Amino acid sequence: MYLTASESRALSRLFGLLAEDMAERDVRQRIGYGLLDMLRADHFASFVWDDAAHRFDACVSINMNADTLGTYDSYFQFHDPITFKLQARRVPTLVTQVMPQNELMRTEFFNDFLARDGLHWGVNSYSYADGRSIGDLRIWRGKHRDNFDGHTLDLLRLIEPAFAGALRRVSLRAPGAVDIAGAEMASLSSRELAVAQMVGEGLTDKQIAQRLDVELSTVRTYLKRCFLKLGVNRRGGLATAVGRLKRN
Repeated sequence: MYLTASESRALSRLFGLLAEDMAERDVRQRIGYGLLDMLRADHFASFVWDDAAHRFDACVSINMNADTLGTYDSYFQFHDPITFKLQARRVPTLVTQVMPQNELMRTEFFNDFLARDGLHWGVNSYSYADGRSIGDLRIWRGKHRDNFDGHTLDLLRLIEPAFAGALRRVSLRAPGAVDIAGAEMASLSSRELAVAQMVGEGLTDKQIAQRLDVELSTVRTYLKRCFLKLGVNRRGGLATAVGRLKRN
């Protein structure tokens, strides 16, 4: 995957941001600003799925009218022809992958909700933990821009594990929350988990490579994958995640 210099810088900022200790709404709000900049997008919204109420709630948004969002909360989320299809895919997806643009433009949802704020081309990403939807990213461009593309999906696939990891950490800090450290670590492959555990033991990259009989570069690849999946950006954060699992 080719990244421009500006995209590399933007990704670095986003990963650093997602490693910070923030409130849940701040995680979604601040990543929204970063995504609008990196993806040259115009509008952003993020919701959390409430399983008990069977609805999207806890909206944060950028460049969207509060009154328009109020109509989504009260009516359009229940008459929405695309979002459940996007959510079901569980991977970053262009809106046009689930409904052709000309078909979407004929719907009440487009004309009385999306178009009111100038939302035209969309891409969504939904994050899950332990089988539960924990937050989404809904990014839109205006009609004056081109549609998002496969490169956009590649960028969001890089970001989604760190975003999910940040939301999982928030849930661990919430009063009365169920500790899901095990669910975090379960996202790792067996080799990634082995590397994470050796980091928790205090081994260096070279020592891990010797123990696993692999190249040093291979260990560092595993570490990068662990960082992405757990939403951390350094060895100390990985060791903390391993330690939390051991305590449970």
